[in-house]
Amino acid sequence: MAKKTATLNVIARAPFELYYQGPAEVVSAENKIGPFDILPEHADFFSVLKPCVITIEKPEGDPVSFQINNGIITVRDDEVMLFCNM
Repeated sequence: MAKKTATLNVIARAPFELYYQGPAEVVSAENKIGPFDILPEHADFFSVLKPCVITIEKPEGDPVSFQINNGIITVRDDEVMLFCNM
């Protein structure tokens, strides 16, 4: 079986803080429906986020996790934009 090489390109930021910018294999968050994951080749997506812990699983190294009070997430063509704590 071939190893999966597709990744997401993620920018996760607040007005005065950059939480993460770079490649990711999975982005996990939560909206009013419940927890969800974004994986490579995800359909275009937009959602308002509720208070939760965002987890970004990188191709190498430890995951990046941070608490948010609110935010929005957009996904298009493996580009994930998170705008948090606005």
